[in-house]
Amino acid sequence: MTDRPRLVLVGAGPRAAMLLERLLARADDDTRLEIDLVDPHPAGAGRIWRHAQSPLLKLNSMTRDVTVFTDDSCTIDGPVRPGPSLHEWLERWRTGELPDVELDELSAAEARVLDAEGFPTRRLHSHYLDWCFRRAAASAPAGVTIRCHVDTVASVRPLVDGRHGVLLESGREIVTDAVAYCLGHNEREPDPASARLAAAAAGGGLVYVPPAYTADADLSRLAPGADVIVRGMGLAAVDLVVLLTQGRGGRFDRGADGALRYLPSGREPRLHLGSRRGVPYRSKVTSVLQGDPPRREVLTPDAVAALVASGRPLDFDRDVWPLIAAELLHGHYRELFTGHPERVVGTWEEFRPVLGAYAWDDPALRDAIADAVPDPLDRFDVAIFDRPFADVRFADAGEMQRSVYDHIVDDLALRTTQERSPAQGLFLAALLSFMALAEIPAERWNARSRAHTLPVRWHTFFSYLASGPPPHRLEELLALADAGVVRFLGPDVEVSIGARGFAASSSHVPGETVARALVDAWLPASDAALSTNAALRELVTVHGSELRVTDAEYEGSLGRVRVADDGRVLRADGSAHDTLFALGPFTSLTEAGAFTRPAANSLSLRQTDTVAGAIASRLGVAVPVAS
Repeated sequence: MTDRPRLVLVGAGPRAAMLLERLLARADDDTRLEIDLVDPHPAGAGRIWRHAQSPLLKLNSMTRDVTVFTDDSCTIDGPVRPGPSLHEWLERWRTGELPDVELDELSAAEARVLDAEGFPTRRLHSHYLDWCFRRAAASAPAGVTIRCHVDTVASVRPLVDGRHGVLLESGREIVTDAVAYCLGHNEREPDPASARLAAAAAGGGLVYVPPAYTADADLSRLAPGADVIVRGMGLAAVDLVVLLTQGRGGRFDRGADGALRYLPSGREPRLHLGSRRGVPYRSKVTSVLQGDPPRREVLTPDAVAALVASGRPLDFDRDVWPLIAAELLHGHYRELFTGHPERVVGTWEEFRPVLGAYAWDDPALRDAIADAVPDPLDRFDVAIFDRPFADVRFADAGEMQRSVYDHIVDDLALRTTQERSPAQGLFLAALLSFMALAEIPAERWNARSRAHTLPVRWHTFFSYLASGPPPHRLEELLALADAGVVRFLGPDVEVSIGARGFAASSSHVPGETVARALVDAWLPASDAALSTNAALRELVTVHGSELRVTDAEYEGSLGRVRVADDGRVLRADGSAHDTLFALGPFTSLTEAGAFTRPAANSLSLRQTDTVAGAIASRLGVAVPVAS
């Protein structure tokens, strides 16, 4: 290693910016280091949060809930270096404290009025991420050089002296001592089901839009007035609806009666939305706690330690889900009893043992809850919350439409009014449970849990509960349904292809919907081996190894790069590279997101700090320890 070691970051989005900040937090005046960041998209924002996308697309987080900076809540080894949340940054901009920030006209108009509870556009957020990156880079001591390359890494090859040659698509090669892959969500080769649909659509003159980041999907083939089946009712589907309605010239108007109405442009297709649940992700919660503070009461550190020490492979459904479900019940009812005691019979001290006396799905628990909670809207049932129409059979499509519509109306009332603040208690219980699961080493799970239950069922449930759309997006969805632009297909939607085109049906309601266009509205699964990013494919197929699981229930690859807890890439034999690191959704680390909520001891900041510490140690960067 030379006197001036070199590091290449593959990617320059939020993960890379956070890693850069955590590395530089460890540097001092004696540090000598060269850092190169390679990304075809702008540093800080990266691809997903880049400025060059529709101004209609928004975050599903309020400005007060967005930061990339550490704070006193963070249990990390590196120094804590606080910085402003997005809300605090906007306040600084409004008071003229950020002369180096130049907002475009639309973003400036938004920034002038957006408050702590507002949901910012991705374009405005891109300005924040750009500033955060520039602030991190500006903190570098004189001995650290930072370069950004608007380029793409094509390959990384080992050199005879132990370093790496990083070949860029432009033809340039950077010789470096270490490489850190900091890529977020990437496109991937089609999965078999999507490939079959694409082939069938092409052969039958149909339109199929496969899973993709919605801002980059080709929606031009969805003709005005055409019927379009949309599978998925999560955030990607919300973005799709926005781009095909407001994005095509429609607008919303609030009448004198306070009701929101949609005024079509005539260029919208007719969207038929369905999914496994048949309802959208739950609205983001806007209430605040007014009762006792949140705490882990069931999935406690001692409970997690007991699970880890049990000696048998853990099964999520058998060993952990009952604890999470009970934790959710505690979170909801703690806030109800301590924040709204006038609406319950008895006290929290009296009711809390009741929750512990029954299994989460015991019918006797429902009876006990009904005795203590008079208003049905104050009650929380985990199974019904998860699948509200699982046991419902509708007489006809009209009844199903009204039921889904009414469900969304109730969800908005429960998640956005202060009198229903138990929804905030539920959200925080889910968040604490999510963080608790990160304390369980990956190797302790059985194959089924690692292959499906954790990355699919649990992640989807958590997103459905905690990462839904801003409330106004659901209000808009209701207005679109009133206008006849949106129609609901019901739960457990199945799609087939016949002579008339795509046919969507649900076992819960008679009939089917036929259309000549189908959109699968979700992000492609993170699969490094099938990624369209050549460097990422190479990382898992040449330099590293895939996360594999093998037992009687499941055998195969999960498509993610195996890494150690400190981000070092693991070879096929299980040994760790000293100079290749990886961080992001394509790795075996628990996915923690690109940025986080302030004052939450966030997993994303803890992961990033750990990886930064390992890189700093390898490159000889000074490592001050947090006090």
